Amino acid sequence: MSAPSPTIEGFRAAFRRPSFTFAEIAWRWCVGAVATTLFFFYCVEYLNTLPVTGADAALLSTRQPALVGKAISHILGGSRNRAVLAALVMALALSLLWTVAASIGRLASIRALLDYFGPDNGMASTKNDDAGRSRPIRGLIDLSFLRVTTVLGVALALLGAAVLSSSVSSDAHPKPGLAVALFLSLAVLICFTGWALNWYLSLASIFVVRNGEDGLEALSAAVSFSRERVGATLAVSTWTGLAHIIAFSVGTTAVSLPLAFLRIVPMKMVILGVLFVTVVYFAVVDWLYIARLAGYVCIAEMPEMSFATRGSPLPGANLPTVETTIDREERILSDIPGLATNT
Repeated sequence: MSAPSPTIEGFRAAFRRPSFTFAEIAWRWCVGAVATTLFFFYCVEYLNTLPVTGADAALLSTRQPALVGKAISHILGGSRNRAVLAALVMALALSLLWTVAASIGRLASIRALLDYFGPDNGMASTKNDDAGRSRPIRGLIDLSFLRVTTVLGVALALLGAAVLSSSVSSDAHPKPGLAVALFLSLAVLICFTGWALNWYLSLASIFVVRNGEDGLEALSAAVSFSRERVGATLAVSTWTGLAHIIAFSVGTTAVSLPLAFLRIVPMKMVILGVLFVTVVYFAVVDWLYIARLAGYVCIAEMPEMSFATRGSPLPGANLPTVETTIDREERILSDIPGLATNT
């Protein structure tokens, strides 16, 4: 009997149980709605605090690019410190909200997937007996905090890369090409490292809920898991990643269709069309994320023997029987002289 495909099982679970996707959409979109609302009020309040003097109004009325730019720079600089402080407070509040919401949402999703791929569905679970020795929510909060820290580290690393790249080019010896090439190289390395860390932290959440481990133990288990079952894990990641790329391509193409009718259709209809396509795209992305997570859970719940090389028999399976006993009546083995030659 061939081993089931974790990729197919993941897509099948996401298709058969739409409640998994709805739960993922619920907490993700709630956080997104709160973030959008906060950003909107932040922009409104920031614009209300901008001081516009008579001199700035006079410079703006000239409609000269240089004078208008000087006036805008003076206006925006009036509330710069308060804007930065408000942005830091907003980022801290959103990070705390995302940490708590992601931990609770991931706990519900992984528990539901573990029940789906449990022994009742034919999966031989390898769940540890001491799975309840720690609280999963605490480990999930640790992992979510580490993910937020990773994003902050990537942002600071990109800022440092920009400063380092600008140092190779000066006014006396301008080298813009070298500076751009250095920044792009560092940016690719930083983004790839951040993506890899975020992927391992996301995968580790499965072992927090499944085995009751803390954050660091689950991260170590995720690294070992990806090394031991690299083929199945890579297959799930590759196929869901390709599906995500296709969804992004279709979504960007669909967004451009309402914009093509901008001169014919009213602006409100165009905005509604763009919002509808965007909402559908985000829903598809969440569905693909559940399919990928379900694939990883399927790999974790399947026994290791299921990942043996296909086509090679398992020990003791369908092998010819080897005779290990000696037939005492065989005449060639008899100790009577001439018995074998006389027959």
